[in-house]
Amino acid sequence: MAEGEKIIKINIEDEMKSAYIDYSMSVIVSRALPDVRDGFKPVHRRVLYGMQDLGVFSNRPYKKSARIVGDVLGKYHPHGDSSVYDTMVRMAQPWSLRYPLVDGQGNFGSVDGDSPAAMRYTESRLQKIAEDMLADLDKETVDFAPNFDDSLQEPTVLPTKIPNLLVNGAAGIAVGMATNMPPHNLTEVVEGTIAYIDNRDIEIEELMQYIKAPDFPTGATIYGYEGVKEAFETGRGRVVMRGKASIEEIREGREAIIVHEIPYQVNKADMIKKTAELVNEGRIDGISDIRDESDRKGMRIVYELKRDAIPNVVLNKLYKYTYLQTSFSVNNIALVNGKPEMLNLKDMIHHFVEHRHEVVTRRTQYELRKAEERAHILEGLIIASDNIDEVIALIRGSKSPEEAREKLIARFELSDIQARAIVEMRLRQLTGLEQDKLRAEYDELIEKIADLKDILANESRRMDIIKTELIEVKEKYGDERRSNIEYSANEMKIEDLIPNEEVVISISHAGYIKRTALNEYRVQSRGGVGAKGAATRDKDFLEHLFVSTNHNWLLIFTEKGKCFWMRIFEVPEGAKNAKGRALQNLINIEQDDSIKAFINVADLKDEEYIKDKYIIMCTKKGVIKKTKLDAYSRPRTNGINAIGIREGDELLEAKLTNGSMEIMMALKSGKAIRFNEEKVRFMGRTASGVRGVTLASAKDEVVGMICVEGEDANVLVVSSNGYGKRSEVADYRVTNRGGKGVKTINVTDKTGELIAMKNVTDDDDLMIITKNGITIRMHVDELRVMGRATQGVKVITLRNSDEIAAVAKVYRDRDEEAAEGEEGETNDAEGTADNNLGNEEE
Repeated sequence: MAEGEKIIKINIEDEMKSAYIDYSMSVIVSRALPDVRDGFKPVHRRVLYGMQDLGVFSNRPYKKSARIVGDVLGKYHPHGDSSVYDTMVRMAQPWSLRYPLVDGQGNFGSVDGDSPAAMRYTESRLQKIAEDMLADLDKETVDFAPNFDDSLQEPTVLPTKIPNLLVNGAAGIAVGMATNMPPHNLTEVVEGTIAYIDNRDIEIEELMQYIKAPDFPTGATIYGYEGVKEAFETGRGRVVMRGKASIEEIREGREAIIVHEIPYQVNKADMIKKTAELVNEGRIDGISDIRDESDRKGMRIVYELKRDAIPNVVLNKLYKYTYLQTSFSVNNIALVNGKPEMLNLKDMIHHFVEHRHEVVTRRTQYELRKAEERAHILEGLIIASDNIDEVIALIRGSKSPEEAREKLIARFELSDIQARAIVEMRLRQLTGLEQDKLRAEYDELIEKIADLKDILANESRRMDIIKTELIEVKEKYGDERRSNIEYSANEMKIEDLIPNEEVVISISHAGYIKRTALNEYRVQSRGGVGAKGAATRDKDFLEHLFVSTNHNWLLIFTEKGKCFWMRIFEVPEGAKNAKGRALQNLINIEQDDSIKAFINVADLKDEEYIKDKYIIMCTKKGVIKKTKLDAYSRPRTNGINAIGIREGDELLEAKLTNGSMEIMMALKSGKAIRFNEEKVRFMGRTASGVRGVTLASAKDEVVGMICVEGEDANVLVVSSNGYGKRSEVADYRVTNRGGKGVKTINVTDKTGELIAMKNVTDDDDLMIITKNGITIRMHVDELRVMGRATQGVKVITLRNSDEIAAVAKVYRDRDEEAAEGEEGETNDAEGTADNNLGNEEE
C-alpha cells in the first residue's frame, strides 16, 4: 500500500445501495426524463443549442450533420456520437415528431424502419419552430450552468414559446420508471393553454373541449375515448389507435382494403410482413395478395381480397391480429423542479404557463435594465451636446482621456459611464440632426421604461403577453388534426343517440306503463274542448303520472324488497290515449312478487346528487329503513336486494328524500306517528332497518307512509267502511321514532279499520276501489279539513257488506274533465296537464 493511503472498511450492501441510487438519479435527471417546462431531455436541448451556436438557422445553408454532432459532443454532450446523431435524426423525421425541429437533407430513414445515412452524408439546419424555442436565450431568461469540463456555459432549460411537452410528446426509460407522452395538436394545445390562463380553476373536462385527444404525426384513428379521458385526468391511460382504411373495387368483381395511414410508431414493412405470415398460416383468411404501393405522394397498402371474402370481416380481423390496431400506453412522468412527477393535462399546462411567466418576467427585467443603462448614457450625451463648446475645450485642454473623464465628471456631475461615452463620442454626433436623434431616442426610451415597469408591476399584462405570443405561434405553426376520434363499440352508449327531451311517464293501477312526449299534453286556452285521456282496461285507472327526461332512471321496488332499474327511454312509447305495456313483462320480476313503489331519479352518475339523496322504505310490520341513493347507483339486470325483509313482512312504500323531511306512518288500528327523518340513521343496502312505529297488536300493520316537508300539505285517511277525512299535518305532533303514535281516526265498528293514508292537496283526486270491484273517483277539495281525532265523513256508500280494498291518489286530468263536459259549455281548462305534471308520484 502506498504511503499515506489507508483502507476504510464499509458495508458492501450500503455502498451498493448508495451507488445505485446515485446512478439511478443521474439517469432520471440527466438522461431519460424530459423537463416539464420545455419538454426536452438534456441531449435534445444540447443539440438545438449547439445548432444555434453554429448558426445553422432555417434561413441559412445546411451544414453537415457530422459537423453539428462533433460540435455538440465537444462542447456539451460527453457521450457517444450515435446518441447525438440518433436524437437529431428523430427530430427531423416527420413520422416521429408531430412538429419536427430539425430540417434534414439526405436520407433520414423511413417509416419502414430503414436506417438513416451516416452523418457524414446528411446535412441539417434548424426548423423555424425550433428557433422559437430558442428565442430570447440571450436575454437572461433562463439559468445557465457549466458544461462537463467547466469551459462553457449551457442552458438548463430553453425559454420555449411552444408547449413542446404536449405538442411533441416524449419517451424515455429511466431506472425504476419510464415516460411515454403522446403528441398533441398545436392549435388545440394553444387554445387550451389560453383557456387555462383565462380561468385557473378550469376543470380537466373543460380543457378537453379544447384539447380533444392526442394527435399523432402518422394520423390514423383514435378508437375509443375512455383511455384518452383517463390519461388526461390521471396521467396514465391506454389510447387505442387504428389505421385508416377504405374498401375499393380494384377490378371487376374484386375488392381490396386500402390502408392510407397506420398507427404511430408502427413499422410499415414489419406490419406487412407479419400480416403475410398470418395469411399464410390461415389465421386471417379472405386475402389473396398484399402490396405496398406507397410513394412520395402518400401511403397506400393494398390487401387484395378473394372473391367470396366479406371486406368488413377481413378488416376487423386485421385490426384484431395485426399492428393495424395497436395501443399507446400514456405515462406522463416529467421532471418538476428536478424531481419526477406524474402529471395530468392541467398540470402540464400549469407548469408551462409558470415557465413562460418566469421567462417573460426575466426578459422584461433584462430589457428594462438595458433601457435604463442606455437612457443613462443618453442623458450624458445630451448634457454634452447642450454644452458642446465647453466640453470640447475641456477635452482639448486635457493631457489624457482619463484626465478628460475626471474633468467632465467634476464639471457636469456625470457618472464614469457617461463621461466615457462623451469622450468616445464621434464628431458627427455634434451635428444638429444627430442631436435631435439623441433626444428622440431618449424620449422613446423613457416611454419604454415606463411600459416595462408597468409590465413588471401587473401580472395581468404579463399573462396577456404570454397569450399574444401563443396566438402568434398558433398562426405560424397551427394546423388541422391528423388523428380523428372514433368511439369504440363498447363505448357507444345508446343514450348518446337519444335526445334528453322531457317526457311524461304514466303508470296505471294495474301496472301498465308508457312514455309520452310532453308536447302531447299541450296547454289549452280557456274554453277548449279538451282531449281524450289514457285508455285503460276495465276497472284499471291512471295512478302515477310525472314529468321526466329520457336520460333519467326509474327505480322500481317490489314487496319482497327488491329494486329494479329502467332508463326512461327504455319505457315503451305510447300516445296519450294508449294503455301502455305491462311493467311485469319489462323487468325480471319473480312470479310471486309484485310492484309496490316507483322513484324517478335524475342521475345515477352525479356523485354530489346520489350522496345528497336518500331512499326511505317502510314495511307492513312498522320497520323503516333509510339508505343513501348511492347504494342503488349501480344497475343490474336481475335487480338487487333493496332491504332485508323479515319473515311474514313485506315492503309497503319507498320514497326519495333530501335527508331533512318528516315521515308519517299510519296503522290499521287508527294511530299515526310523525317524526323527523334525521331520527333514522342511514344504513347499508342489505340491512333490514329499524322500528319506525310500534304496532298495537300482532294483527296490526302499517297501511301507509308519507314524507312531508313543512306543514302546508294535508293528511287524508280512509277507513275500510268508507269513512275518511282531511287533517292538517300540524295536528300531528312530532315524536321520536318507534313510538305508538297518536289517534288519526276514531276506529269503531261503524268506521272499520284504517285502510290508507295519503298526503293530498286540493288539486288531487282520489280513486277508491272496493272488494266487489266498484270504483269511485272524487275530488279531494270536496272533503273539508277537520280535526285529527274525529270520526270523519262518509266518502263512499258501501252495499251488501262490501269493504274498501284500496285507495289511490291520482292525477286530475283537466283535459278529460273538459272533454266530458257538454259541447259549447264554457270549460275552465287553465289547469292544464303542464301545470300538474311536476308532482312526484306518491
